[in-house]
Amino acid sequence: QVQLVESGGGLVQPGGSLRLSCAASGSIFRINVMGWYRQSPGKERELVAGITSDGSTNYVDSVKGRFTISRDNVKNTVFLQMNSLKPEDTAVYYCNADVTHVSRSTSPYWGKGTLVTVSS
Repeated sequence: QVQLVESGGGLVQPGGSLRLSCAASGSIFRINVMGWYRQSPGKERELVAGITSDGSTNYVDSVKGRFTISRDNVKNTVFLQMNSLKPEDTAVYYCNADVTHVSRSTSPYWGKGTLVTVSS
């Protein structure tokens, strides 16, 4: 089993910044793709940003130029630096990781989510 624990959410004014972190622990041989998703009320969960084990990244168009995803492969942690936040960025942000276990089986895991509220 693998646990993902997110931190860093909170209330921020429009134009402000937040940095989310997600640490993975458990039976981990290798973490392949890691990503951040978000879901706001009445909307489907969407991929915000993803990063492969070699550092290749992708972003949803609405956050390009404002958000940056990064990871620390030694600490099994992924980060999301969010700048120039807008009210429409308000959502619960979820961490996702595709994990290869010590047994060499592979499974996806989700964190419980952290709330980001952008409001004046």
